[in-house]
Amino acid sequence: MKKTPKYPLEVFWSDEDEGYIAIAPDLPGCSAWGETEAESLGEIHHAVDAWLEAAKKAGNPIPAPTIPGSASGKFLMRIPKRLHADLSRAAKREGVSLNQYVLYLLAGNHAAAREQNAST
Repeated sequence: MKKTPKYPLEVFWSDEDEGYIAIAPDLPGCSAWGETEAESLGEIHHAVDAWLEAAKKAGNPIPAPTIPGSASGKFLMRIPKRLHADLSRAAKREGVSLNQYVLYLLAGNHAAAREQNAST
């Protein structure tokens, strides 16, 4: 029996497809459908095997599975000087560090976007 690498999987309901979609985010385009979550998860394992086999035959690179929780919580981003200055002033007005202020903005906008996506 061949050993398939353990790729993270996600499952969600699709109104458009009237069923559950399972995806392997590390493998572009790798997805499977099922009437139930369990069925879509069963099918995604076959889809992952097929995706890996096709990539190998085509000589395409095969990404390593993402390790859950492997994000460091840090990233560096270049922004325009004007935006940096505006954010710094806003953070000072709020009495918090620039990092805390940007985290507040990101978290608020991210939550609003998730809520909007969930309602569509």
